[in-house]
Amino acid sequence: MKLGYPCLGSALPWQGSKTFRLASYSPERVHEAIQYNITVLEKTLEWNLAHGLLFFRVSSDLVPFASHPVNQYPWADVFGGQLRRIGQFVRGHNMRLSMHPDQFVLINSPTEDIFHRSVAELEYQSRVLDVMGMDRSHKLQIHVGGVYGDKEASIQRFIQRYALLSEGVRARLVIENDDRLYTFADCQRIHDATGVPVLFDCFHHALNNGGPNLRETFPQFLSTWSQADGTPMMDYSSQECGKRVGTHCTSLDPEDFRRFLDEVEGYDFDLMLEIKDKELSARQAFAILREHHRL
Repeated sequence: MKLGYPCLGSALPWQGSKTFRLASYSPERVHEAIQYNITVLEKTLEWNLAHGLLFFRVSSDLVPFASHPVNQYPWADVFGGQLRRIGQFVRGHNMRLSMHPDQFVLINSPTEDIFHRSVAELEYQSRVLDVMGMDRSHKLQIHVGGVYGDKEASIQRFIQRYALLSEGVRARLVIENDDRLYTFADCQRIHDATGVPVLFDCFHHALNNGGPNLRETFPQFLSTWSQADGTPMMDYSSQECGKRVGTHCTSLDPEDFRRFLDEVEGYDFDLMLEIKDKELSARQAFAILREHHRL
């Protein structure tokens, strides 16, 4: 199992992604922000490797406004060497990367403009991984999208739109079950029609499972992944006490995590912790996984 956390450390000595407002756009600002963000990414991956954390979600803000028409900066040419170096580091240490486009990426939106902007964002993020030289096991993770008053029509629209995506994006794309609208069973239907793998979110499944429990659902989840897609990926979190239902926990709940591991005993997958204190909980989870001989 590879274990990781998303995007930015919570207590690491370097700060998170640098960006700026669109009104302040200039090629100089883009260059400065990308250089800073790549440096932070390199340092973070080195720190993660030193602590056994081999799975990492790269921030969508690596290149600010990359998919916006205003940004014509040739970032892939200017920073290609550094990105390829990061890719060599990741491959050399058997690490894994993913990216998770923001919530405005809605493949099944009834609005054509939103769909086209979503495609542009997916193409940008796919290109980041391409320039790094990552194979198709390094994924782009999205939600199915909205219901728009007709869930069945929205599912069919996703299936139709998926066929319009480039081959490169389709090779990297995975869909995630969410906590309100689309259950794992819904995602499995889309997989059956398209072949897109399902990234299983166990916290969302607990909130919106449509019936089956975790142990019953796991073989179905694993079956949506082909050998070319790599080890199946899943997200883990738990409920924050005293907060609205669906609020991700601030820190790892060790007992809940141990119960989760007991439920999925015998299954192979890579695990992303969606917990607010990021690498702090990841180190704690790493120790528990070592106790369970899962690393």
